[in-house]
Amino acid sequence: MNEMFDALTLARWQFGLTTLYHFIFVPLTIGMALLVAILQTLWVRTDQVKYLRLTKLFGRIFLINFAMGVVTGIVQEFQFGMNWSNYSRFVGDIFGAPLAMEGLIAFFFEATFIGLWIFGWDKLPKAVHAATIWCVWIGTVLSAYFILAANAFMQNPVGYELNAERGRAELADIGAVLTNPVAVTQFPHTIFAAVMFAGVVMVAVAAWHLQRRQYVDEMRTALRFGAWTNILGFAGAGLTGHSLGMVMTETQPMKMAAAEALYENASGADASFSVFSLGTPDGAHEIFSIRIPYLLSFLSNGTFDGSVEGIRDLQAEYTELYCGGGDALLTCPSDGQFAPIIWVTYWAFRWMIGLGALAALVSAVGLWITRKHIELPKWVWKVAIWTAPIPMLASLVGWVFTEMGRQPWIVFGVMTTEQAVSPGVPGWAVLVSLIVFTVVYGALAVVEFTLITRAAKEGPPEIAEDANGEPDQAQLGTVY
Repeated sequence: MNEMFDALTLARWQFGLTTLYHFIFVPLTIGMALLVAILQTLWVRTDQVKYLRLTKLFGRIFLINFAMGVVTGIVQEFQFGMNWSNYSRFVGDIFGAPLAMEGLIAFFFEATFIGLWIFGWDKLPKAVHAATIWCVWIGTVLSAYFILAANAFMQNPVGYELNAERGRAELADIGAVLTNPVAVTQFPHTIFAAVMFAGVVMVAVAAWHLQRRQYVDEMRTALRFGAWTNILGFAGAGLTGHSLGMVMTETQPMKMAAAEALYENASGADASFSVFSLGTPDGAHEIFSIRIPYLLSFLSNGTFDGSVEGIRDLQAEYTELYCGGGDALLTCPSDGQFAPIIWVTYWAFRWMIGLGALAALVSAVGLWITRKHIELPKWVWKVAIWTAPIPMLASLVGWVFTEMGRQPWIVFGVMTTEQAVSPGVPGWAVLVSLIVFTVVYGALAVVEFTLITRAAKEGPPEIAEDANGEPDQAQLGTVY
């Protein structure tokens, strides 16, 4: 019981909960910005008012989500100083660089063009105004890349030197930090996952209106556009996920072994992937499983005859490397264990893949059954609506796998999580802030859901046309 209320455990819970909560908004912001930009471009190119109406509808949803994402994201950086001051002091010189770039370059770029997009409807030429939302999307992906580069340093530390005299890591090569192989492969995987989420949100909004036979022309277009977006996003996430898996095997072999609960080295057919598995309570021995031969080898190495290291051999290797004496003791966990919580990594990896595949399957079926008509039973539309959170859940469990699979390190091979926590901070203080954050974030979740639901149910705005059949410019700046 005491362990559950110590500062380290509570700080981990707090950071995990606030990070996952913030990440609910991130993929929808990235994906929806892209879809809104495409819709507005279609309006500019075709002059079809339905694309303008869809742009306005989903642009409103994007703006609500963006505002909530900014509010929740600010808290993240404060926690580094409050609960993880040892970490900030040790690697702040490296970790802070891409975060500063995100704030000073990407976020201000993004915020500037959001302002131009919001207030420039009746003031800028159509093509120029459409370019502003594309710039917003570029800003969102730049923000994502800089943040992923910071996170990638924790997964695969590069571009730094240890200063023994000052007791800290110092930046030696910012180029190496920004081109970290983990960041380079994780970035497209994250973007495709974001596109999936935005696609199913669009499908859900369209399904709600089509169930009621409202705005049929616009919503049928939105439904099929969102479904295709989700399917293409899933294909992209799968391809980039394979590349990320190979990089992960090279940089963090224990994480890949934990993803499969692989205790012994395996190669070829023995390096199989278990779709489902039951094991002993400690997870060390398998009782029953459904396996696909060679698949783990392919996921890890890109070949069907490759080898994958097991948890036991890696544990022995890391014990000798990091707990062998001298300075190595600085990165040795207090319990000497280098494997993460196996059942968490094992099932998070499968839920990530399974949920993403389920969302894509629903979209594929939806495209087939709506190819000619939309006279469908109500339960079909309800399935489409309730598919909306599935890609989001896939992203969340994917991040659980990414971060918990790195344990016991906060920076792989350099600093353990238990060494990173702020000294002298009592558990009760962290507990109080954890409770406050949970209550506040819960209230914000209700506000977010209410605002987005209300905007979605209102549907696309009516847009008057002038004598030439063009949208009334005076009205464009007031309809959101």
